[in-house]
Amino acid sequence: MLSTRHIRSLGYAALLMLASCAHSSPPPAAPTPAADADGFVTLFDGTHTEGWLQAGPGRMVVSDGFARTEGGMGLWYYPTQYKDFVLRLQFRQSTVESNAGVFVRFPRVDGDPWIPVKEGYEIQIANAEPDKLNTGAVYSFKAADKVPLKPAGEWNDYEIKVVGQTYEITLNGELINTYQGERALEGMVGLQNHGDKDVVDFRNVRIKAL
Repeated sequence: MLSTRHIRSLGYAALLMLASCAHSSPPPAAPTPAADADGFVTLFDGTHTEGWLQAGPGRMVVSDGFARTEGGMGLWYYPTQYKDFVLRLQFRQSTVESNAGVFVRFPRVDGDPWIPVKEGYEIQIANAEPDKLNTGAVYSFKAADKVPLKPAGEWNDYEIKVVGQTYEITLNGELINTYQGERALEGMVGLQNHGDKDVVDFRNVRIKAL
């Protein structure tokens, strides 16, 4: 333990350094945009990356009103904790095999994009086998009942509704998956940048707390 004499000799700046080392804290919550008439707030409007953070390699490149994945495997995430919510967004793939995902309800990241894989749920984007790895699946847990996916290069509408441990996934207006989870009841949301060959665009990311 430091004596009073030692504390005085350290000075204010050094004390701040000691405090920061002793107590690591999660990243500050992102600013909360105003809600629209339907109660949704826009997390990404296609013009800037304010409020978003990147974990792991790669990045999202913003241009022409959307964010495009580049490299990976990493995660672009919004550091606000949500409980029950409806998340809406649009995505398009350069090819139907292009791999990405929407992560929900992961309570922490700590700079490691694999933590959300283990502690949250990924709603898959990819033409992959087995079905639990295909678009609309709760990745590795439950396949979608059907996949009304539009051709590569066209925008798709994704809606993910989370209430308690019930996850409902809607693709292009059709409910395609309902899953009963068992992980955290609160967490963040994020978008995966999977790898150099997996080019996926995102836009109109909006969320409504329930």
